[in-house]
Amino acid sequence: MSAFLDKMRRRAGRWLDVRPMPVAPERGLFSLSFDDIPETAWTEAGPILAEHGVKATYYVCGGLESGENLGLPQFTTRHLQDLHAAGHEVGCHTFSHLSSLRATPAAYAADLDRNAYWIAERLDGHRMETFAWPFGDVSVIGKAVVAERFGLARGVRDGVNVGRADRAAVQAIGLESRRLPGYDLEALMAEAASGKGWLIAYGHEVMDGPTPYGCTPDDLDRVIRLAKVAGLDILPVGQALTRVG
Repeated sequence: MSAFLDKMRRRAGRWLDVRPMPVAPERGLFSLSFDDIPETAWTEAGPILAEHGVKATYYVCGGLESGENLGLPQFTTRHLQDLHAAGHEVGCHTFSHLSSLRATPAAYAADLDRNAYWIAERLDGHRMETFAWPFGDVSVIGKAVVAERFGLARGVRDGVNVGRADRAAVQAIGLESRRLPGYDLEALMAEAASGKGWLIAYGHEVMDGPTPYGCTPDDLDRVIRLAKVAGLDILPVGQALTRVG
């Protein structure tokens, strides 16, 4: 029964209380994002991003710092400070990787505020401007809480954002070993370019032999190269947001 109710709440979150925004940049856009974040999302992905001269968005849960998630070591404060100093965007992923289906509005707001304080302490007052839903669990109640704090929230529903999007749950594709084989990446990039849309990818660790939620260094390199070939501007989520309208 609980699983059924969660499914209904997710569906409601995706299709109700839509907060529309136009998606009409002068050129197609592509954004890379990493959730949680495993240490290899920086130690392995960082040099690849630097080689290509592109910036990404890192959605951080302060409660995962120096811990372990899915059997993998997570980021340290030094990693966070280094990637921020390198010009990558730091966004919010809640403090405790909290599902919006598992908390009251007050508890969810408190968790977001705790993450904001934790990040600001370590990044000289940095204020996060965008958000990514843990587990992709978008809820109607959560949308209202998140909208008070962030200009945009990224979901996990597949697709290219073209013409119009829900600011509270923009679409994205999974840069994940379990999902990548099912995508026609060239076609998705072409759709974003020809439709002057916005394609966002999200991932986790970057390593050889990743979990189902991560990708290999070659996967990351290929995605960036395809975006460049398609003529897409590659920008962090927050910076791309300023272009879409």
